[in-house]
Amino acid sequence: RHLIVDLGTSAVDLTRSLAERFAAKGARYADAPIARTRQAAEAGTLSVMVGADADTFATLQPLIASFATDITHCGTVGAGQVVKILNNMVLFETVNALAEAVAVAKHNGVDPKLLLDTLSKGSADSFALRNHGMKAIVPGNFPERAFSTEYALKDLSYALELAADAGLKIRGAELIGTVLQEAIDAGSGDNYFPVIARHIAGR
Repeated sequence: RHLIVDLGTSAVDLTRSLAERFAAKGARYADAPIARTRQAAEAGTLSVMVGADADTFATLQPLIASFATDITHCGTVGAGQVVKILNNMVLFETVNALAEAVAVAKHNGVDPKLLLDTLSKGSADSFALRNHGMKAIVPGNFPERAFSTEYALKDLSYALELAADAGLKIRGAELIGTVLQEAIDAGSGDNYFPVIARHIAGR
């Protein structure tokens, strides 16, 4: 039997619809979106969140292990996308908080690098702080051909759709959607998404 695997981040409804259509043709389908950085991809240390039945996951796991060190079976088809979409939602909201903290620190005479170094020693530490904060926000490094603001808004829209379908109001996610859209409107759609820091700081 053919096995189709989606490693991208896609809408959950689309994922489940595709799985049904492939099943009707006798093929298996799994969603296995990836997380972590470009460096992790090069090193083969990605995190992969898989949505599939147990047998399909057992088939996939050794294949995914060739490029990932953390492989999580999240549930049936679509569950991998749910987890990845929520991972990104939390990441975007965290990066927004870091951008706001850096902007306020600068205006109060505190060095942004010192701020994030110190926060990393306490309860505000995070992967986002050590990567998106220290490597992008502090040096003001927001290249193109990285994970762009446009892509971030796309992924966030999936989270907002899931919340709407569940009848939930997720205000933090709605706010970061506005922040991302404002950065896009200001011409930063192709830049690495922590570029929101530039617009929050008014520079």
